[in-house]
This record gives sequence, C-alpha cells and structure tokens, in this order.
Amino acid sequence: MPRDYLSEFLPDLEEFREKTLKFHRKEMSVAEYKGFSGGFGSYAERGGETHMLRLRMAGGQITKERLQFIVGICDKYHVERLKLTTCQSIQLHHLRAEDLYDMMAAAWKAGMISRGGGGDFPRNVLASPLSGVQRDEYFDVLPYAQAAGDYMMGFIKAVKFPRKLKVGFSNSPANETHVTFRDLGFAATPEGTFDVYAAGGLGINPKLGVCVAKGIDPGKILYYIKAMVNTFTTYGNYENRARARTRYLQDTLGEKGLVKAYQEKLEEVSATEQLDVDIAVPVLSKTGPEAAVEDKRIIPQKQKGLYAVFYQPLGGSLTPAKAEELYHLIEDMEDVEIRLTPDEGLYVINCSAGEAERVLQRTADGADTLFETSTACIGNSVCQVGLRDSQALLRDCVEAVRKENFPDGVLPKIHISGCPSSCGTHQTAGIGLRGAVKQTPDGPKPAFAFFVGGCDRRGEEVLADTGKSIAIEDIPRFFVELGRMVSSENMVYADWIASNQERLDQLIQKYTA
Repeated sequence: MPRDYLSEFLPDLEEFREKTLKFHRKEMSVAEYKGFSGGFGSYAERGGETHMLRLRMAGGQITKERLQFIVGICDKYHVERLKLTTCQSIQLHHLRAEDLYDMMAAAWKAGMISRGGGGDFPRNVLASPLSGVQRDEYFDVLPYAQAAGDYMMGFIKAVKFPRKLKVGFSNSPANETHVTFRDLGFAATPEGTFDVYAAGGLGINPKLGVCVAKGIDPGKILYYIKAMVNTFTTYGNYENRARARTRYLQDTLGEKGLVKAYQEKLEEVSATEQLDVDIAVPVLSKTGPEAAVEDKRIIPQKQKGLYAVFYQPLGGSLTPAKAEELYHLIEDMEDVEIRLTPDEGLYVINCSAGEAERVLQRTADGADTLFETSTACIGNSVCQVGLRDSQALLRDCVEAVRKENFPDGVLPKIHISGCPSSCGTHQTAGIGLRGAVKQTPDGPKPAFAFFVGGCDRRGEEVLADTGKSIAIEDIPRFFVELGRMVSSENMVYADWIASNQERLDQLIQKYTA
C-alpha cells in the first residue's frame, strides 16, 4: 500500500510558515533560512523579498490534472514566472511570503509534494522524457523512476544525509538523464535489465560515475537505492560541506574501494529487508491512423499512429499564460500528457496526427533551431548564489544569431550555468558556459568561462574541459563568428567540430586574449 506522505509531511508546514515569517522579520539570516527552507523545496530569491517553490514530479510527468492545478495556482496567486529545470521539475517564481504556506499545502494535496525538493535530501528522480513511447527504447523506465521517487521520500525524515542525493533512470544510450554520472543511476539494457552507476556528479570537481552492478533485475531497484543510501551515510563527509557529495567517495575510497563498500551494503540490505517491487507497466490503448506528419518537432511514437511534439520555451522560461494555453489545448485530447525534459523543454505525448498538428501550430513560439534549444539556469537576477545572468546571456545570443539566418545545426545546443553549481549542466555539453570573471587591463569584467568537448551519450561520456573566460558583451559576437565559420563550409557544427577542434580553440583564444 502506498505510503501516505501527505499526512506525514503536512504538519511540518506550520514550522515552515513560522520560520518564513521570522526570516522576513529579519530574525533569521539568509543562510539559516536557506538551510531550512530548501528541505521544503523553496528558497528566498535574490534580495530576500520573494520566493521560489519547486514542485517535484518523478520523471517530469505532468498529467492534465497537474497542469490544471499549476494553471489554477498561477491565476489565484498571480504567479508571474515558471521555470522548467534540468531535474524535470517546475519552479514557481517571485512568490510572496504570505502566499507560500497556502500554495505549498495546495500543491501537496494535489500530489506534488515539494518536501525534499532542495537541501540535504533525496531530490526529484529523473527518467527519460519519452519513456514508454520512444521507438528505440530498451524498455519503459518511468514506472521504476516513480517507484524510486516514492520510496526515497521515506528518507526525508528518517535519514540525515551529508548532502543531496540525485537519482536517475535512462531508457536508451542517449542518456538524457545523465545516469552514468549522477549520485546513483540506472541505465536500461537491451536485455531488459539495469546497469547501476554510483558516485558521479557535476559541479565543482565533477566525476563520471562508477559502475557498481550490471544486469540487475528491475524489480530489485530499491535494494540498490538503499545500499547507496547506506554507503553515503556511512562514508560520506559530514564535516566538510564542500566535500559532502557522493562523488568524493571516489577520492576517499578509490573506485575499487567504492565498489567493495557498496556491494557490502547491498549484501546487508538484501539479507535484512524485503524491497522487491512488482510493477505493472501501463499499456496505452489509444491508437490512430498512420499519417504523413513531417516536422522536426514531431516524433513518431512506438504506438501506432501516435506522436509526441517537442516544445522548448527559450531558456526553459514558461509563462503562466502559455501553461494555460497548453492546458486548454490538450484538456479534451484522450491520454495526452506532458513530459518535461532534463534540458528544460517538454514533450506533448500521445497525440493523434491531427492533434499533433494542432499542438505544433500552437507551440510555434518556441525554439526553432538546435541552438535555440540551449539550456540556461535561472541566473543571478533570481538565484541568491548565482554569479551571472544565464537567461539574459542566452536571450542576447539567440537575438544576435537569429539575424544571421544560419541553417539549423550550424550552431550547437549550448548549456549555460550562472555559477559552478552546474544547474545548467554546462559540463555535459559540446560547448558549455559557466559564470566567471575576466581580468582585463581595465579591471575585472563579468564573463563566462568556456567548457568544450563534453558528451553525455552512454559509452561516450566525457566531461567538458574548462577553458578561458570571455567577457559577457563579446559572447554573442563569438557565436555569430563561429556560425559564419561553420556555415561557410556548408556544414553543421556536429560534423565540423570533428576535424576543426583547433580552429574552435583559436576562436576562443581570440575572444579571451
């Protein structure tokens, strides 16, 4: 029987309300409040006058009921901004302190419990966004991600972690959820099993994960999660917060030592607990007539006559008005729902050909090229710890590049993080940017450091190398010049870079000199 987390967590909200009011009376410091409120999936924004609320939803699944709730809450409390995140969550921004308690309580009752959405807790569990409908997937991993997400919420009150614990599930080698370099990742295999990776992570001192098990029965996933929890709480660093992430276990234990420690914990859990899960993978009965539906944003599903439509609001910034438009668009479409991507976009899935065409038309305001699908964190205009404004930089770059009318693919998708925390996953990208400072003869200038050569595809994983910093005002010109260089050879960036790494390095050097 599913655990009743609502009844378990709802009484905690009174303490949240009291401390939020205390923070606004200046009786708590920013750091003290951040340490407390993060456990509720909420943070004060820059300046301390407004707040963010992060709704957790395993696998980024947004049913019509969830979307209706989000639209309604935005209307009731005059929410001005929504942000899709790289952890398949939705953040509500610029919220008033006096509204937070009621909004949070309503969201929890609607099935989107934000408890543990931040702070030193298990975070939202990720899953490949097209899981269950993707033609070339190994198998549907979403039900396993949801079972994992439900199980991990049980640790929020029961276990004191050194820091956060991020878990993901991937249904194919595309590895969109970065399972091979998360705290714990489950990578589906052609045989219908999972390979398990542990102690990876992005940010400062990033690391690829270590394979700790191969070919496991999907029904055994909770044993592997509990083993990771026990490994982390036993060997994790509780004294030095900067090193209190699972990836540092590779330093303290070594790769072989980590595998040994993990396997020991796994044996203990297997001998003492009953954690098997029996998941009935849902079967979609809806079908449609085959039709010639052709557009780069329309993806044929494995279900006959059904399609998914991709939509990427620039920088993952979804307006409440657009969310309402999407809801009214799909509310009468049978079995249609939304899946958030780990790159701040979304898919509208289970559409018939006619429905897909309608969704396509109504989402024409989104990204039109690969470059425009670039990822950017919320940035320092909102985030307290952000160093640079990632959203503003992406807008400026897109505006400059659009004037050039480059063919699609001439410029790659880039990933922008405002600070070293890597919320924009800049270390996974072919070109990533991270907020920085550039020293110049005229003094320090706001800048972004360039990271190049990253790849997240399973079996080809590479974390991008850090390069020099380019002043913010020069970055749009950099991408224009790069686009001209690639397009002059009638190539797309993915093909061009294979034999032109030196030319890219020279271009970066030109702007960092």
